[in-house]
Amino acid sequence: MSYFMGIMSGTSLDGVDVVLADIFPDDTKSSEQSSVNFSFIAAHSYPVPPRLKQKLLALSQERHQNELDSYARLDVQTGMLFAHCCQQLLKTQNTSTAEITAIGSHGQTLRHYPDSDYPTTLQIGDPNIIAQQCGITTIADFRRRDMAAGGQGAPLVPPFHQAIFHSEKKNRVILNIGGIANITFLSAKGHQVTGYDTGPGNGLMDDWCLKHFNCSYDPAGQQAAKGQIHSQLLTQMLNDPYFTQALPKSTGREYFSYQWIIKQLHNTGTDIDPSDVLRTLLELSCISIRNEISLLPEKIEEVLVCGGGVRNLYLMHRLQELLPDSLIASTENYGLHPDWVEACAFAWLAYRTLHGLTGNLPAVTGADREVILGAIWPHHSP
Repeated sequence: MSYFMGIMSGTSLDGVDVVLADIFPDDTKSSEQSSVNFSFIAAHSYPVPPRLKQKLLALSQERHQNELDSYARLDVQTGMLFAHCCQQLLKTQNTSTAEITAIGSHGQTLRHYPDSDYPTTLQIGDPNIIAQQCGITTIADFRRRDMAAGGQGAPLVPPFHQAIFHSEKKNRVILNIGGIANITFLSAKGHQVTGYDTGPGNGLMDDWCLKHFNCSYDPAGQQAAKGQIHSQLLTQMLNDPYFTQALPKSTGREYFSYQWIIKQLHNTGTDIDPSDVLRTLLELSCISIRNEISLLPEKIEEVLVCGGGVRNLYLMHRLQELLPDSLIASTENYGLHPDWVEACAFAWLAYRTLHGLTGNLPAVTGADREVILGAIWPHHSP
Protein backbone atom coordinates (compact mmCIF):
# COMPACT_ATOMS: atom_id res chain seq x y z
CA MET A 1 0.00 0.00 0.00
CA SER A 2 1.14 3.52 -0.82
CA TYR A 3 -1.31 5.90 0.77
CA PHE A 4 -1.46 9.54 -0.31
CA MET A 5 -3.72 12.37 0.84
CA GLY A 6 -4.95 15.33 -1.16
CA ILE A 7 -6.27 18.66 0.12
CA MET A 8 -8.35 21.02 -2.00
CA SER A 9 -9.97 24.28 -0.99
CA GLY A 10 -11.42 25.98 -4.04
CA THR A 11 -12.24 29.58 -4.81
CA SER A 12 -15.82 29.06 -3.61
CA LEU A 13 -14.50 28.36 -0.10
CA ASP A 14 -17.42 26.01 0.45
CA GLY A 15 -15.24 23.54 2.36
CA VAL A 16 -11.87 21.85 2.69
CA ASP A 17 -11.94 18.58 0.77
CA VAL A 18 -9.54 15.90 2.02
CA VAL A 19 -9.11 12.53 0.32
CA LEU A 20 -7.22 9.35 1.13
CA ALA A 21 -6.12 7.21 -1.81
CA ASP A 22 -3.87 4.28 -2.58
CA ILE A 23 -1.55 5.15 -5.48
CA PHE A 24 1.01 2.66 -6.77
CA PRO A 25 2.83 1.80 -10.03
CA ASP A 26 0.92 -0.07 -12.73
CA ASP A 27 3.18 -3.03 -13.46
CA THR A 28 1.10 -4.00 -16.50
CA LYS A 29 2.41 -1.01 -18.42
CA SER A 30 5.90 0.04 -19.38
CA SER A 31 7.88 2.15 -16.93
CA GLU A 32 8.33 4.77 -19.65
CA GLN A 33 4.63 5.53 -19.42
CA SER A 34 4.94 6.22 -15.68
CA SER A 35 1.46 4.77 -15.24
CA VAL A 36 -0.05 4.27 -11.81
CA ASN A 37 -3.08 2.63 -10.30
CA PHE A 38 -5.33 5.00 -8.39
CA SER A 39 -7.68 3.58 -5.76
CA PHE A 40 -9.99 5.93 -3.87
CA ILE A 41 -10.35 5.01 -0.18
CA ALA A 42 -12.12 7.78 1.70
CA ALA A 43 -12.84 11.50 1.77
CA HIS A 44 -14.57 14.16 3.77
CA SER A 45 -15.36 17.84 3.36
CA TYR A 46 -14.77 20.04 6.38
CA PRO A 47 -16.33 23.50 6.76
CA VAL A 48 -14.17 26.60 6.76
CA PRO A 49 -14.87 28.50 10.01
CA PRO A 50 -17.10 31.47 9.09
CA ARG A 51 -14.73 34.14 10.40
CA LEU A 52 -11.77 32.65 8.53
CA LYS A 53 -13.87 32.27 5.37
CA GLN A 54 -14.89 35.93 5.56
CA LYS A 55 -11.27 37.05 5.88
CA LEU A 56 -10.08 34.82 3.03
CA LEU A 57 -12.82 36.05 0.70
CA ALA A 58 -12.06 39.66 1.57
CA LEU A 59 -8.34 39.26 0.95
CA SER A 60 -8.90 37.40 -2.33
CA GLN A 61 -11.18 40.07 -3.80
CA GLU A 62 -10.58 43.42 -2.19
CA ARG A 63 -7.75 45.86 -1.83
CA HIS A 64 -7.37 47.11 1.71
CA GLN A 65 -4.74 48.20 4.21
CA ASN A 66 -2.34 45.78 5.89
CA GLU A 67 -2.71 43.12 3.18
CA LEU A 68 0.72 41.69 3.97
CA ASP A 69 -0.12 41.41 7.65
CA SER A 70 -3.43 39.71 6.81
CA TYR A 71 -1.70 37.33 4.39
CA ALA A 72 0.89 36.26 6.95
CA ARG A 73 -1.72 35.52 9.62
CA LEU A 74 -4.12 33.75 7.26
CA ASP A 75 -1.30 31.61 5.84
CA VAL A 76 -0.76 30.17 9.32
CA GLN A 77 -4.46 29.85 10.17
CA THR A 78 -5.22 28.10 6.89
CA GLY A 79 -2.25 25.76 7.31
CA MET A 80 -3.52 24.83 10.76
CA LEU A 81 -7.00 24.21 9.35
CA PHE A 82 -5.63 21.96 6.60
CA ALA A 83 -3.55 19.98 9.11
CA HIS A 84 -6.55 19.54 11.40
CA CYS A 85 -8.71 18.30 8.52
CA CYS A 86 -6.11 15.70 7.55
CA GLN A 87 -5.83 14.53 11.14
CA GLN A 88 -9.60 14.23 11.42
CA LEU A 89 -9.90 12.09 8.30
CA LEU A 90 -7.12 9.77 9.48
CA LYS A 91 -8.80 9.45 12.85
CA THR A 92 -12.13 8.62 11.22
CA GLN A 93 -10.45 5.99 9.04
CA ASN A 94 -8.40 4.59 11.94
CA THR A 95 -5.29 5.14 9.83
CA SER A 96 -1.94 6.09 11.32
CA THR A 97 0.30 8.82 9.99
CA ALA A 98 3.01 6.20 9.43
CA GLU A 99 0.85 4.67 6.71
CA ILE A 100 0.73 7.91 4.69
CA THR A 101 3.52 8.51 2.19
CA ALA A 102 2.70 12.17 1.52
CA ILE A 103 0.05 14.88 1.47
CA GLY A 104 -0.55 16.97 -1.64
CA SER A 105 -1.96 20.38 -0.73
CA HIS A 106 -3.26 22.74 -3.40
CA GLY A 107 -3.59 25.63 -0.95
CA GLN A 108 -6.12 28.46 -0.90
CA THR A 109 -5.75 30.78 -3.88
CA LEU A 110 -5.62 34.48 -3.07
CA ARG A 111 -4.19 35.83 -6.33
CA HIS A 112 -3.74 34.48 -9.85
CA TYR A 113 -2.21 36.83 -12.42
CA PRO A 114 -0.85 34.65 -15.26
CA ASP A 115 -0.90 37.41 -17.88
CA SER A 116 0.73 40.27 -15.96
CA ASP A 117 4.18 41.69 -16.66
CA TYR A 118 5.43 39.46 -13.84
CA PRO A 119 3.15 36.40 -13.92
CA THR A 120 2.36 35.15 -10.45
CA THR A 121 -0.02 33.03 -8.46
CA LEU A 122 -0.44 32.83 -4.70
CA GLN A 123 -1.85 29.95 -2.66
CA ILE A 124 -1.70 29.98 1.14
CA GLY A 125 -1.96 27.31 3.83
CA ASP A 126 1.59 26.97 5.16
CA PRO A 127 2.87 23.47 4.24
CA ASN A 128 5.48 23.69 7.01
CA ILE A 129 2.61 23.57 9.50
CA ILE A 130 0.88 20.70 7.71
CA ALA A 131 4.06 18.61 7.66
CA GLN A 132 4.92 19.45 11.27
CA GLN A 133 1.51 18.97 12.84
CA CYS A 134 0.56 15.88 10.82
CA GLY A 135 4.01 14.28 10.88
CA ILE A 136 3.68 13.58 7.14
CA THR A 137 5.77 14.72 4.19
CA THR A 138 3.82 17.50 2.47
CA ILE A 139 3.99 18.64 -1.15
CA ALA A 140 2.58 22.05 -2.11
CA ASP A 141 3.11 25.15 -4.27
CA PHE A 142 2.30 23.19 -7.43
CA ARG A 143 1.44 26.08 -9.73
CA ARG A 144 4.47 28.36 -9.73
CA ARG A 145 6.91 25.91 -11.37
CA ASP A 146 4.64 25.72 -14.41
CA MET A 147 4.57 29.52 -14.48
CA ALA A 148 8.35 29.60 -14.27
CA ALA A 149 8.34 27.49 -17.43
CA GLY A 150 6.16 30.05 -19.19
CA GLY A 151 2.78 28.51 -18.38
CA GLN A 152 -0.42 29.79 -16.84
CA GLY A 153 0.04 27.64 -13.74
CA ALA A 154 -3.49 26.37 -14.41
CA PRO A 155 -5.36 24.23 -14.90
CA LEU A 156 -3.27 21.39 -13.45
CA VAL A 157 -6.02 18.78 -13.11
CA PRO A 158 -6.37 17.76 -16.82
CA PRO A 159 -3.55 15.15 -16.65
CA PHE A 160 -5.44 13.46 -13.81
CA HIS A 161 -8.67 13.67 -15.79
CA GLN A 162 -6.89 11.98 -18.66
CA ALA A 163 -5.57 9.21 -16.40
CA ILE A 164 -8.94 8.51 -14.77
CA PHE A 165 -11.69 9.41 -17.26
CA HIS A 166 -10.30 8.91 -20.77
CA SER A 167 -12.41 6.73 -23.04
CA GLU A 168 -11.31 5.11 -26.30
CA LYS A 169 -14.93 5.08 -27.51
CA LYS A 170 -16.38 8.50 -26.70
CA ASN A 171 -15.17 12.07 -26.78
CA ARG A 172 -15.52 13.56 -23.33
CA VAL A 173 -15.29 16.87 -21.58
CA ILE A 174 -14.60 16.91 -17.87
CA LEU A 175 -16.31 20.04 -16.57
CA ASN A 176 -15.36 21.28 -13.14
CA ILE A 177 -17.74 23.92 -11.81
CA GLY A 178 -16.24 25.53 -8.74
CA GLY A 179 -15.98 29.26 -8.14
CA ILE A 180 -14.47 29.29 -11.62
CA ALA A 181 -15.45 26.75 -14.29
CA ASN A 182 -12.88 24.82 -16.30
CA ILE A 183 -12.98 22.13 -18.96
CA THR A 184 -10.71 19.27 -20.04
CA PHE A 185 -11.15 17.86 -23.54
CA LEU A 186 -10.44 14.12 -23.81
CA SER A 187 -10.52 12.82 -27.36
CA ALA A 188 -11.33 9.17 -28.02
CA LYS A 189 -9.18 9.35 -31.16
CA GLY A 190 -6.08 10.64 -29.44
CA HIS A 191 -6.47 14.33 -30.26
CA GLN A 192 -4.32 16.48 -28.01
CA VAL A 193 -5.68 17.01 -24.49
CA THR A 194 -6.68 20.61 -23.89
CA GLY A 195 -8.03 22.35 -20.83
CA TYR A 196 -8.63 25.85 -19.55
CA ASP A 197 -10.88 28.08 -17.46
CA THR A 198 -14.08 29.00 -19.29
CA GLY A 199 -14.95 31.81 -16.86
CA PRO A 200 -17.25 32.07 -13.84
CA GLY A 201 -18.76 28.94 -12.33
CA ASN A 202 -20.48 29.27 -8.96
CA GLY A 203 -18.43 32.19 -7.67
CA LEU A 204 -20.42 35.16 -8.95
CA MET A 205 -23.71 33.51 -8.01
CA ASP A 206 -22.42 32.77 -4.51
CA ASP A 207 -21.25 36.36 -4.08
CA TRP A 208 -24.64 37.67 -5.17
CA CYS A 209 -26.51 35.30 -2.85
CA LEU A 210 -24.42 36.37 0.11
CA LYS A 211 -25.05 40.06 -0.51
CA HIS A 212 -28.73 39.94 -1.51
CA PHE A 213 -30.33 36.74 -0.21
CA ASN A 214 -28.49 36.24 3.09
CA CYS A 215 -27.21 32.81 2.08
CA SER A 216 -23.81 31.57 0.92
CA TYR A 217 -25.16 29.84 -2.19
CA ASP A 218 -28.37 29.02 -4.08
CA PRO A 219 -29.41 25.45 -3.15
CA ALA A 220 -30.34 23.54 -6.33
CA GLY A 221 -30.68 26.88 -8.17
CA GLN A 222 -34.12 27.51 -6.68
CA GLN A 223 -33.66 31.25 -6.27
CA ALA A 224 -32.24 31.71 -9.76
CA ALA A 225 -35.19 29.79 -11.21
CA LYS A 226 -37.52 32.50 -9.86
CA GLY A 227 -35.80 35.19 -11.92
CA GLN A 228 -35.73 36.17 -15.58
CA ILE A 229 -32.72 36.59 -17.84
CA HIS A 230 -31.86 40.26 -18.36
CA SER A 231 -30.73 40.19 -21.98
CA GLN A 232 -28.87 43.51 -21.95
CA LEU A 233 -26.91 42.56 -18.86
CA LEU A 234 -26.11 39.10 -20.22
CA THR A 235 -24.88 40.49 -23.54
CA GLN A 236 -22.71 43.03 -21.78
CA MET A 237 -21.22 40.38 -19.49
CA LEU A 238 -20.46 38.07 -22.40
CA ASN A 239 -18.58 40.94 -24.07
CA ASP A 240 -15.93 40.77 -21.36
CA PRO A 241 -12.58 40.27 -23.17
CA TYR A 242 -11.77 37.14 -21.16
CA PHE A 243 -14.30 35.12 -23.15
CA THR A 244 -12.53 35.79 -26.45
CA GLN A 245 -9.00 35.59 -25.05
CA ALA A 246 -6.75 33.16 -26.91
CA LEU A 247 -5.62 29.93 -25.28
CA PRO A 248 -4.01 29.08 -22.96
CA LYS A 249 -5.96 31.02 -20.37
CA SER A 250 -6.92 30.88 -16.72
CA THR A 251 -8.63 33.23 -14.32
CA GLY A 252 -9.84 33.53 -10.73
CA ARG A 253 -12.08 35.21 -8.19
CA GLU A 254 -9.83 38.27 -8.12
CA TYR A 255 -11.07 38.94 -11.70
CA PHE A 256 -14.65 37.61 -11.69
CA SER A 257 -15.54 39.17 -8.37
CA TYR A 258 -18.52 40.92 -6.78
CA GLN A 259 -16.95 44.20 -7.91
CA TRP A 260 -17.07 42.86 -11.48
CA ILE A 261 -20.84 42.34 -11.13
CA ILE A 262 -21.33 45.87 -9.76
CA LYS A 263 -19.37 47.32 -12.67
CA GLN A 264 -21.55 45.41 -15.15
CA LEU A 265 -24.73 46.60 -13.43
CA HIS A 266 -23.51 50.18 -13.39
CA ASN A 267 -22.89 50.04 -17.12
CA THR A 268 -26.46 48.92 -17.84
CA GLY A 269 -27.79 52.08 -16.21
CA THR A 270 -30.97 50.37 -14.99
CA ASP A 271 -32.20 48.83 -11.74
CA ILE A 272 -32.56 45.05 -12.01
CA ASP A 273 -34.39 42.78 -9.61
CA PRO A 274 -31.89 40.72 -7.54
CA SER A 275 -33.48 37.44 -8.65
CA ASP A 276 -33.11 38.49 -12.28
CA VAL A 277 -29.44 39.28 -11.71
CA LEU A 278 -28.93 35.83 -10.18
CA ARG A 279 -30.71 34.14 -13.09
CA THR A 280 -28.56 36.12 -15.52
CA LEU A 281 -25.38 35.11 -13.69
CA LEU A 282 -26.39 31.46 -13.94
CA GLU A 283 -27.00 31.92 -17.66
CA LEU A 284 -23.60 33.59 -18.02
CA SER A 285 -21.89 30.54 -16.51
CA CYS A 286 -23.86 28.13 -18.71
CA ILE A 287 -23.49 30.08 -21.96
CA SER A 288 -19.76 30.63 -21.50
CA ILE A 289 -19.28 26.91 -20.83
CA ARG A 290 -21.43 25.96 -23.85
CA ASN A 291 -19.58 28.37 -26.12
CA GLU A 292 -16.19 26.87 -25.27
CA ILE A 293 -17.36 23.28 -25.66
CA SER A 294 -18.83 24.13 -29.07
CA LEU A 295 -15.40 25.32 -30.24
CA LEU A 296 -13.67 22.00 -29.54
CA PRO A 297 -12.37 20.14 -32.61
CA GLU A 298 -14.59 17.07 -32.18
CA LYS A 299 -18.21 16.44 -31.28
CA ILE A 300 -18.56 15.91 -27.52
CA GLU A 301 -20.68 12.92 -26.59
CA GLU A 302 -20.33 13.11 -22.80
CA VAL A 303 -19.82 16.00 -20.39
CA LEU A 304 -18.82 14.67 -16.97
CA VAL A 305 -19.40 17.29 -14.29
CA CYS A 306 -17.59 17.64 -10.96
CA GLY A 307 -17.32 20.37 -8.35
CA GLY A 308 -20.03 22.10 -6.36
CA GLY A 309 -21.96 23.13 -9.46
CA VAL A 310 -23.18 19.56 -9.96
CA ARG A 311 -25.60 20.12 -7.06
CA ASN A 312 -27.17 23.14 -8.75
CA LEU A 313 -29.93 21.18 -10.46
CA TYR A 314 -31.22 24.19 -12.37
CA LEU A 315 -27.74 24.89 -13.74
CA MET A 316 -27.34 21.23 -14.76
CA HIS A 317 -30.76 21.33 -16.45
CA ARG A 318 -29.82 24.48 -18.33
CA LEU A 319 -26.52 22.96 -19.49
CA GLN A 320 -28.40 19.97 -20.90
CA GLU A 321 -30.73 22.34 -22.78
CA LEU A 322 -27.75 24.20 -24.24
CA LEU A 323 -25.89 20.99 -25.15
CA PRO A 324 -28.73 18.71 -26.36
CA ASP A 325 -26.41 16.37 -28.27
CA SER A 326 -24.20 15.64 -25.26
CA LEU A 327 -24.96 13.60 -22.17
CA ILE A 328 -24.54 15.80 -19.08
CA ALA A 329 -23.76 13.60 -16.08
CA SER A 330 -21.98 13.60 -12.73
CA THR A 331 -18.53 12.02 -12.52
CA GLU A 332 -20.06 9.82 -9.81
CA ASN A 333 -21.61 7.78 -12.63
CA TYR A 334 -18.08 7.15 -13.92
CA GLY A 335 -16.40 6.04 -10.72
CA LEU A 336 -15.46 9.15 -8.75
CA HIS A 337 -17.72 11.39 -6.67
CA PRO A 338 -17.78 14.98 -8.01
CA ASP A 339 -16.81 16.45 -4.64
CA TRP A 340 -13.48 14.61 -4.55
CA VAL A 341 -12.07 14.88 -8.07
CA GLU A 342 -9.82 17.89 -7.49
CA ALA A 343 -8.52 16.74 -4.10
CA CYS A 344 -7.77 13.33 -5.67
CA ALA A 345 -5.86 15.12 -8.42
CA PHE A 346 -3.52 16.74 -5.91
CA ALA A 347 -2.90 13.43 -4.16
CA TRP A 348 -2.01 12.07 -7.62
CA LEU A 349 0.22 15.06 -8.37
CA ALA A 350 1.94 14.60 -5.00
CA TYR A 351 2.75 11.01 -6.02
CA ARG A 352 4.26 12.23 -9.27
CA THR A 353 6.33 14.95 -7.62
CA LEU A 354 7.66 12.58 -4.97
CA HIS A 355 8.71 10.11 -7.69
CA GLY A 356 10.37 12.75 -9.87
CA LEU A 357 7.66 12.67 -12.53
CA THR A 358 6.35 15.68 -14.41
CA GLY A 359 2.84 16.90 -13.62
CA ASN A 360 1.85 19.58 -16.14
CA LEU A 361 0.62 19.39 -19.72
CA PRO A 362 2.24 22.16 -21.80
CA ALA A 363 -0.60 21.95 -24.35
CA VAL A 364 -2.94 22.93 -21.50
CA THR A 365 -0.99 25.51 -19.53
CA GLY A 366 1.20 26.93 -22.30
CA ALA A 367 4.46 26.03 -20.53
CA ASP A 368 7.46 25.51 -22.79
CA ARG A 369 8.16 22.05 -21.32
CA GLU A 370 6.94 19.41 -18.91
CA VAL A 371 8.21 20.05 -15.39
CA ILE A 372 8.09 18.45 -11.95
CA LEU A 373 5.59 20.49 -9.96
CA GLY A 374 5.67 21.70 -6.39
CA ALA A 375 8.10 21.60 -3.51
CA ILE A 376 8.56 18.95 -0.84
CA TRP A 377 8.43 19.60 2.88
CA PRO A 378 9.78 16.34 4.38
CA HIS A 379 8.71 15.00 7.74
CA HIS A 380 11.82 14.26 9.75
CA SER A 381 11.34 11.58 12.38
CA PRO A 382 12.86 12.42 15.77
